[in-house]
Amino acid sequence: MKLEKKLSEYSIDELNSIASQIREKILGTVSANGGHLSSTLGATDLIVAMHAVFDSSMDPFIFDVSHQAYAHKLLTNRWDEFSTLRKFGGICGYTKPSESKTDYFVAGHSSTSISLAVGAAKAIELKGEDRVPVVLIGDGSMSAGMVYEALNELGDRKYPVVIILNDNEMSIAKPIGAISKLLSQTMASSFYQKFKGFMHKTLEHFPDGATYMAKKFEESLKLITPGILFEEMGIDYIGPVNGHDIAGLIETFTIAKNLKRPVIVHAQTTKGKGYEIAEGKGANKEHWHGVGAFDVTTGSSSKKSGVKSATEIFSDTLVDLASKNSKIVGVTAAMPSGTGMSKAIEKFPNRFWDVAIAEQHAVTSMGALAHEGFKPFCAIYSTFLQRGYDQVIHDICIMSLPVVFAIDRAGIVGEDGETHQGTFDISFLRAIPNMTLFAPFNEVSMKEAMRFASLLETPSAFRYPRGSFSDCEYDITPYELGKGEIIRQGKDIALIGYGNGVGRALEVAKLLEDEVSVVDLRFVKPLDSELLKSLATTHKQWFIFSDSAKMGGVGSAILEFISDEKIKGIDLVTFEYDDEFITHGSTLLVEESLGLLPSQLAQKIKEIIGEK
Repeated sequence: MKLEKKLSEYSIDELNSIASQIREKILGTVSANGGHLSSTLGATDLIVAMHAVFDSSMDPFIFDVSHQAYAHKLLTNRWDEFSTLRKFGGICGYTKPSESKTDYFVAGHSSTSISLAVGAAKAIELKGEDRVPVVLIGDGSMSAGMVYEALNELGDRKYPVVIILNDNEMSIAKPIGAISKLLSQTMASSFYQKFKGFMHKTLEHFPDGATYMAKKFEESLKLITPGILFEEMGIDYIGPVNGHDIAGLIETFTIAKNLKRPVIVHAQTTKGKGYEIAEGKGANKEHWHGVGAFDVTTGSSSKKSGVKSATEIFSDTLVDLASKNSKIVGVTAAMPSGTGMSKAIEKFPNRFWDVAIAEQHAVTSMGALAHEGFKPFCAIYSTFLQRGYDQVIHDICIMSLPVVFAIDRAGIVGEDGETHQGTFDISFLRAIPNMTLFAPFNEVSMKEAMRFASLLETPSAFRYPRGSFSDCEYDITPYELGKGEIIRQGKDIALIGYGNGVGRALEVAKLLEDEVSVVDLRFVKPLDSELLKSLATTHKQWFIFSDSAKMGGVGSAILEFISDEKIKGIDLVTFEYDDEFITHGSTLLVEESLGLLPSQLAQKIKEIIGEK
């Protein structure tokens, strides 16, 4: 599809046709590549209307999370490239300014959009320009506190910002009967907005009593509409409006734009719009939010795997532990299925909770439970735990409360790219006093790690990868605090693995001609000082394997130990990630680009050994 003119110049029928073509393109591409589906299908009409009213080359288009911005990409000269969506070297699944100037800001985590819009509005005012920031935010993102921090300032300073609230059944507000619907439609009309402005100016000249009565009448209308919260914060509210009526959306967005003050347009949409399997009754809405490749006709996954994922192991083990120990509780932040917490929530609804997109609240609330004698498991992706970092320090570790952080998606997560790679958790958690860090490398060690964590009386965190562990089966000894073990005995050369890095070290060991030792470090904090000191007497070349950032990572921890203990003669090389953000693409291709495939690592080691 090639647009011959500006979207504002097309008829409504033509715009509806464009929206249909966009949905068809998204469905075809996501079914082949995987990606976010139901949310982006549901937002298509909103985005078409946005582009018909606002100018993305000038007005900041700010997408919260931006997983729903595929239609925006297709409307901004990326139609032909769209088949490369989320592929290595292809189009990113989120907005990315280096990809297009119409992508105003990088986004991948929720609830940043309104803060960005406030900042953009300040810059526009300082420059004296005639531009309007427009935000598209889903109602799920409204559960995070950062949104209300931004709304609080916006309502006070009155910058002209248009916020489109995409209510797709997650849902912060519903129409309250026919009266609410009638009033909402009335409030969306240009007549109502003009009348409201006229009345505000007129009432300035009336006696106080008349002004009071008029304001009370307006407030009585607000009380039976969903917008009272926003109006009370000083932000105009329009809606709910039909998020699939492009003609009505264009009219409403035009009104909102011309108000020249902050306004929220509440649009109701259907997730999966245009794809019956995703939008129909009984559809698993969470499943269709983000999908792998699938068959469009049946909706069934194209990829079948009999290997248990690390998340599935966590899920089953957590339920087993909780069945035996009534003090075990847990929380996740809007990812019950993704983290595997859903089974525990279903079986123990009074002990396990999903608190929505609120990582800070999730962490701190578990601190109180730990203080009351419970044993909380806090299941959060590595990339999202970054959002609760202050709470880990301030509300858990200072009081040394026994909260367990189950860090899912540690390491490279593939197609989600820079905003989601789980690279930093070791670096940012290792610096915190009272924190214990460890990592399993297969199913048996995962179960043992969780059993150990359930008994530990101080803060702890263990990490595990997206998908399955490396294929390696070894007898596992029980976990002891700060104790690792040598799982393959050799000489001179030690391959030291942490977590999923143990499996990679074992694969590399098979490719090396020399007899090398493989170490399961298990704990990066505290380190096994006795094992490392002993290893230093027999092995002078150490290679570190861990799916984590090099700076502040496992290699750093061991180098600090070597320095503190004044150990001489150790040559250490770490194969952790360099100091850069890691791009999107299949994990295999990304690891190949970083030189981290076992064959590549084995060749590097041979070259290093050969130089000596």
